[in-house]
Amino acid sequence: MSDLNGENTKATSPTAGNVASNPSALSGSAAAASAGASAGAAGSSGAAPSGNNVPKAIIKSVDMDEDMQQKVVDYAMSALSQFTVEKDIAAHVKRTMDMAFGATWHVVVGKHYGSYVTHESKHFIYFYLGQIAFLIWRA
Repeated sequence: MSDLNGENTKATSPTAGNVASNPSALSGSAAAASAGASAGAAGSSGAAPSGNNVPKAIIKSVDMDEDMQQKVVDYAMSALSQFTVEKDIAAHVKRTMDMAFGATWHVVVGKHYGSYVTHESKHFIYFYLGQIAFLIWRA
């Protein structure tokens, strides 16, 4: 859905049960997904894959050029291999996105959260790496 400024609005809610299901299940302007159990306090999950155990990305919703999509997924994989705390993963991806594509990017990383965001056209992606959801947008 577009607002009066030509920006798009997306809603997401990750849950682990839906991680590997239909990667293109959500299309159009409104996006919603489900995933599962919370792993303790937000940002303190030690469950992030490390090293070469980084799984394949499952894109749930996207409004972004393919070249940028690939770079974003690469940045996320790099962050997962370097950090285990979700807030550190998010901070690394945000800093990298800001440097590569200009400010102001927003990044949410985790297993259990809900969201409803407004983003610039062609600057939104919602995907999973394993059970960890990444919600990245520019506003």
